[in-house]
Amino acid sequence: MTDRDVSAHDTVQIRANGDVEDEALSYIRSKVDVALARPGLGAVSGRVTVTRDTAHHVLLPWAAGAEIEIDGRLVVVHAREADAHQLADRLGERLRAQAERTAHRAGTARRTAGPPPWRGGAPGLRREPRKFPFDA
Repeated sequence: MTDRDVSAHDTVQIRANGDVEDEALSYIRSKVDVALARPGLGAVSGRVTVTRDTAHHVLLPWAAGAEIEIDGRLVVVHAREADAHQLADRLGERLRAQAERTAHRAGTARRTAGPPPWRGGAPGLRREPRKFPFDA
């Protein structure tokens, strides 16, 4: 089983272990590129490892694991399939879903508008205390 570094496109590397054809790797590369080409995603770096088992009795010989860092958050995706095209489709779909989740969980996604007025929030939102008729 040989390790070979296939590509270092942008900052996501595709590595192949075992008997992996170049056509399959290019298809996987295209699926990974599409999944990570979301606008507003930020800095993307990491590695995708594609493995093909050589044993004949294995039901799902194709496996892939991706460890991608998106804006400082680690995204890990694994997939196993019967052939390379199914593996690429499943890996691309899982990467796309995780990238959307990561982009949605950005720092501004869960912040409130600001603290409430009684905790020192915006002064324009504070109500003036009511004056009662017996106050002089």
